[in-house]
Amino acid sequence: MKYDLRFKPRSLKDLKRLPAKHQQRIIEGIERLSKDLAGDVRKLTRFSPEYRLRVGNYRVLFEIQGSAITIYRIRHRRDVYRK
Repeated sequence: MKYDLRFKPRSLKDLKRLPAKHQQRIIEGIERLSKDLAGDVRKLTRFSPEYRLRVGNYRVLFEIQGSAITIYRIRHRRDVYRK
């Protein structure tokens, strides 16, 4: 199933702050995700947004609503789950 991608403004800022080689790798991971939820995807417990995609040391936090994926944050693994 093909999913539509929606990016929150904060996620685009997060992505722009990363080095170019990490940006490219994360974008490739998100493209695979949009095709059929491929990649290292886990459902999070007691956390919002509901899912995370692991791309190396970075995490992409997202939610699935029908046929759309909304990406909320893209952060390093040490910082992503902190409030």
